Amino acid sequence: MRARVSSVLLVLVAVLLVALVPRPSRAFGEEGAFNPRILLTGTARWEGARTTGPARWSEELTRRTSAPARLSPTTVRADAPALLAEPFAIWGGEDDVPALTEREVLGIRRFLALGGVLFVDDFAPESGTFGKAARRELARVLPDGAPIPIGTENVLFRSFYLLRRAVGRVEGEPKLEAILRGGVPQVIFAKHDVLGALARAANGTHPFVVVPNGEPQREQAARLAVNVAMFVLCSNYKDDQVHAPFLMRRRASEPSP
Repeated sequence: MRARVSSVLLVLVAVLLVALVPRPSRAFGEEGAFNPRILLTGTARWEGARTTGPARWSEELTRRTSAPARLSPTTVRADAPALLAEPFAIWGGEDDVPALTEREVLGIRRFLALGGVLFVDDFAPESGTFGKAARRELARVLPDGAPIPIGTENVLFRSFYLLRRAVGRVEGEPKLEAILRGGVPQVIFAKHDVLGALARAANGTHPFVVVPNGEPQREQAARLAVNVAMFVLCSNYKDDQVHAPFLMRRRASEPSP
């Protein structure tokens, strides 16, 4: 009988000790690898020549910096729980988009509330149809947020490279636009088709011509992509050199402007 009681007590003590062991809190982005996921809404599918763009984004980051990245980026639905698993997503397109469902609005809102960064890439900035639609729908997600122009004074332009302007497949406007949270960009709007500039076929050729400045402009687009990635991975990289695992926790705790 005493042996049985002793065994029970030992089990209880062991359980108590396990419960007292501190466990790392879970927050998205904890693995520290940059994953340029494509955000899909409605019935959209990820297909076409730009599908190589996210992998190229990761390749440029790992080639130019010491930062880790997933070389086979994934897609994620706006209403899927997986959206909350990592801190970055790209919403791109060239046409109008259907109104977001309530579940999609809630999913993106939760993603942003946790400190996620959304990069909105207009594939056809010449018309601006997608960019206008994305702004319309994101106004439902963040009714109190409004995009403002950001330029060389912002960390996005100096997180790794010192950039004079934003460019992509098209030169576009020199500034990006962003909805800020805690003074830092959280939703980034690019009227430049960055993924179009990054896209590269298996034989090494580029499916999209970069205008008006050709390959030098493509290089600048790659540098912008690297800067965005480093911004996602690092908090004020040039100031404190802190890497990614703590960034999302910090952003989630920062007050909204």
